[in-house]
Amino acid sequence: MAAPLMDVGDFLAWSEGQEGRFELHEGAVVAMAPERSLHLLAKGNAYVALRAAISQAELACTAYPAGATVRAWSRSAFEPDALVRCGPPLPPYAIQIPDPIIVVEVLSSSTVDADFGVKLEVYFTLPSVAHYLVIDAERRKIIHFARGSSEALRTRILGEGLLRLDPPGLEVEVESLFVI
Repeated sequence: MAAPLMDVGDFLAWSEGQEGRFELHEGAVVAMAPERSLHLLAKGNAYVALRAAISQAELACTAYPAGATVRAWSRSAFEPDALVRCGPPLPPYAIQIPDPIIVVEVLSSSTVDADFGVKLEVYFTLPSVAHYLVIDAERRKIIHFARGSSEALRTRILGEGLLRLDPPGLEVEVESLFVI
């Protein structure tokens, strides 16, 4: 018998008492697999690089490492590998980031379909999201999806150089996102 579907509120209440990490995909709880060293280092690099870029640009934004929840629809909630939010600080006990401007996922073989499928679709349903970065750490490539002036998304694939994220006005060296 299949487990009953949850909404995000029920999921967040349930997940706080659980061991391990989970996401909610269209009402179904999905366990997240253990992460490989390359994945952990890549998402750490993303957080550090975004945090440094925010400091350099002197913006009223915050970089968050993995662990925060992004609510996407009433029955979907994801835990990106890093993200940026701008504006006044959230309450200290917040577990959701309601308005990310940059969302980062590090690609792995178990997440490729979701990262380029449902997550790409869902993140851009949030009006605040301007950039979605998918880091392919093995191939040392960044796939950058950006909200265009119309409803179209712009896509770039970068392996080096400067990544400009405007809004909010950040610049990140692409190489800083990869594991040396």
